[in-house]
Amino acid sequence: MTAQPKSLPKAQIGVEGLDDILAGGLAPGHVYLLEGSPGTGKTTIALQFLLAGAKAGETGLYITMSETEAELRDGAASHGWSLDDAIHVFELVPPENLLDDEHQQSLLYSSDLELGETTKAVFEAIDRAKPVRIVLDSLSEIRLLAQSSLRYRRQILAMKHYFAKQGATVLMLDDLTTDTNDKTVHSLAHGVIRLEEMTPTYGAERRRLRVIKYRGQSFRGGFHDFTIVEGGVQVFPRLISSEHKTGFARTVLTSGIAELDALLGGGIEKGSSTLVMGPAGSGKSLLAVQFAVSAVQRGEKAALFLFDEELSLLLDRTRLMGLDLEGMCAAGNLFIEQLDAAELSPGEFTHQVRTRVDRQGVKTIVIDSLNGYQSAMPEEQFLILHMHELLQYLNRQGASTFLLVAQHGLVGDMQAPVDVTYLADTVILLRYFEAFGQVRRALSVIKKRFGSHENTIREIRVDSRGIAVGEPLRAFQGVLRGVPVMVEGDRAALLEDR
Repeated sequence: MTAQPKSLPKAQIGVEGLDDILAGGLAPGHVYLLEGSPGTGKTTIALQFLLAGAKAGETGLYITMSETEAELRDGAASHGWSLDDAIHVFELVPPENLLDDEHQQSLLYSSDLELGETTKAVFEAIDRAKPVRIVLDSLSEIRLLAQSSLRYRRQILAMKHYFAKQGATVLMLDDLTTDTNDKTVHSLAHGVIRLEEMTPTYGAERRRLRVIKYRGQSFRGGFHDFTIVEGGVQVFPRLISSEHKTGFARTVLTSGIAELDALLGGGIEKGSSTLVMGPAGSGKSLLAVQFAVSAVQRGEKAALFLFDEELSLLLDRTRLMGLDLEGMCAAGNLFIEQLDAAELSPGEFTHQVRTRVDRQGVKTIVIDSLNGYQSAMPEEQFLILHMHELLQYLNRQGASTFLLVAQHGLVGDMQAPVDVTYLADTVILLRYFEAFGQVRRALSVIKKRFGSHENTIREIRVDSRGIAVGEPLRAFQGVLRGVPVMVEGDRAALLEDR
């Protein structure tokens, strides 16, 4: 029986998230296409590809037809990279006689001749450098020289056969500036990666990529967000919660407030999600912070992701209540992230949450709020899908998640920007109501998947002493409508002013 040849290790691109999407990197010895409009990050990824090869002891060659060598090296320096001896740069410039008006207008100098000289120069550069990894930037120049689709296809096919004889892994770049409908290289390349840039009505541009094709290899499909920062491209693979199943004991976590725990039937189950809904100022943030503080006091780690409230204001408010969030952060038990929805993509946010859970061991997550998170989403249906995967992932990691939603209005019927109540395991509802000439707050649990809970409505008060939860408001009817009616007794069920 003939032994099966061992497969060679993959050529890592050097972009962690992209290598994960490609199940480890690129199969060596093949030609790949990296396409995208100008400014989408093709050159940066190509440089990271060569730098990863140099780190592995592989010689690289960057063949540039659209940028000068100086521009390329300046771009690398902006990321803190130095193209050392392991990476050769070959700048392909037009022949000097092309700059002569007589030759430009001569019928004797055809595009065929220029294309042949270009190809010859490329092959000679490869023969000199003997590279293991090659970047060809860009195909738009070759397409213009070929002038016809047939000649262009034949040229790319000839180059592919030459690269195959060399055994090199080749990354061809296409800036899509000539013919975006030409799919010639798609059929010839072993794999195709497309980069896209979107400009929202407000906020920074959003970038995403998709693997269109990868022969004989599974990959993570769909769109994946990425950013270009100092140090290179960062790719955030799309989260698939079914890939992250773990086992854990589903214990009950308490808030530290006996009345609130009684309302919740003992507390919140580990590995569950809780949706806290209510109008602005009703106490949603402080209620969720209470659970995070309780987790830290149990010896666990917690993380707050703030979209709406300024961090300094939250720290000042909680300090007046006797909660030292800064001290918890300094001790490494609490992480607080101030997020800007206008500058953040959903994939990047998911990556930040996963980093806290996977690397720091965080088990209590507070997202404040869904309204701010929605601002980072282009369309509402994507919000639901992203949130579904994120909550499922956190639940399967044994993390307890608190998701806050600010409803429109103050009293009476209120609307949420998007209905996610079916996603959460527990739903806590906060309301304002009027009683005896004062505006008060009410708290109730309207849903709990795990175990039983009280169906009562209790008053909640937030002051300098912290959060206080009163007895069930049995003497009132219509509290959730905002203007209750006393049906029996007196005001004894209400919390007294302190």
